[in-house]
Amino acid sequence: MSDRGLTGRQPGAVQNALAVLEAVSHAGAGVSAREVGELVGLPPATTYRLLNLLVGEEYLVRMPDLRGFALGRKAAGLAGGAPEPRLSRAAKEELGRLRGALRVGVHLVVFGPTSLHCADVDPELPLRDPYLLERHLHAGAAGRLLLADQPDWREVHPPSRLVRLTAETPVRPHQLQARLDETAERGWAAQAGEVHDDVACLAAPVRGADGALVGAVLLTGPRQRPPLEHLPAARGCAAALEPLLA
Repeated sequence: MSDRGLTGRQPGAVQNALAVLEAVSHAGAGVSAREVGELVGLPPATTYRLLNLLVGEEYLVRMPDLRGFALGRKAAGLAGGAPEPRLSRAAKEELGRLRGALRVGVHLVVFGPTSLHCADVDPELPLRDPYLLERHLHAGAAGRLLLADQPDWREVHPPSRLVRLTAETPVRPHQLQARLDETAERGWAAQAGEVHDDVACLAAPVRGADGALVGAVLLTGPRQRPPLEHLPAARGCAAALEPLLA
């Protein structure tokens, strides 16, 4: 069969497909078709067609609730590695020591440039729904660490994604900005009742040698007894993890 090369319309179609793939990677797991269309500036019909094509080719996957999309196996392969990081034994031992000392949930979150992943969840006091933290960066303490670290948080988490999870969740840009300013000033983040009505959490950042945010030690507990008293322990664990997550 002869190679007829690219036709006139094909380069544009390839560019649109790559733009959709980049938008899903940038927005994070669970981004909706409508949001992708808004990010790339394509009509809904074109967006849906490209999303379905990328799902069929395994570059994207549908979320279990069928309401959004995430990067698939082939997209992870393009990055040259597995989608979930492997923690060293030393890192797991540091987390284990903190779990043995506290009566709250102790979790490790790792960050990409614009996303987070719940990499090690406390097996005895697990997160109720890790997906909510990964998807709704504005609501959880770990997500706010990431957003507060950005030159402009709106480029990572557009105001259209300020979804109300509880009555306390900030859903207006100025509300979130106030929380992010507080996070930046403190150097750590906390929230109470903003992801789940009855849960509070705090996040202590783990930074690389260059100061880049690479992870966070996340503590969770009942809202009536927020884990703020354990902040020094969380920060100590975060400091111990810094050379182990670089």
